[in-house]
Amino acid sequence: KLLGVGDAEALSNLAQTVPDAGGVTFIPALSGLGAPHWIESATGTIAGMTHATSPAHLARATFEAIAMQVADVYEAMEAAIGQPLEALRADGGATVNPLLMELQADLLGRPVDRSEVEEVGALGTAAMALAAMGVATDWPRACSRFTPALDDDARTCLREFWHGAIRQVAA
Repeated sequence: KLLGVGDAEALSNLAQTVPDAGGVTFIPALSGLGAPHWIESATGTIAGMTHATSPAHLARATFEAIAMQVADVYEAMEAAIGQPLEALRADGGATVNPLLMELQADLLGRPVDRSEVEEVGALGTAAMALAAMGVATDWPRACSRFTPALDDDARTCLREFWHGAIRQVAA
C-alpha cells in the first residue's frame, strides 16, 4: 500500500524497472525479526535512501528483503548440518514470481528449483496418506530451475550490507 501498487505482480513489475535497489535496504521487521535472528524488539526499517531513490528502488528492496531472509535461514540450516546444501527447492504462493526466484538463486549462490505445483507440500501430505493406505502415487515432479547469475563478490557485498542493516535494527 505504501507504494500505491495494487498487488504483488504490480510491485514486481515496478521492481523490475531498476537493475538493483540503488543502495536501499528494507528490513521487514514489522512485528520483530524472525528466524534465524529472533530479535523481538526489531522494527521495520528502510535505510540507504537518497534523492535518487525511486519507488522502484523501494519495491526492489522489498523483494531483496524476502530473498535475504530466506538466505539467512538457508545458511543457518547449512551451519546446523555442517555441510553445504546443493539447491533450494521452493513452492508456495510467492514462488510464482520469477524475479523473487532469480534473486533467491543469486543471493544463495545456488540453484533454486521451483515446483510447478504451487503447494507441493499438500501433495506430499496426500502422498504420505495414500502410501499409509497402500496406494502408490507417481505424480509428476516438474520444476523450473533458476540459476545464480550474480558473481561471488557482488553476492558477498549484498549479503554483508544486509547483515550490517540487521545489526542496526538489533541495536
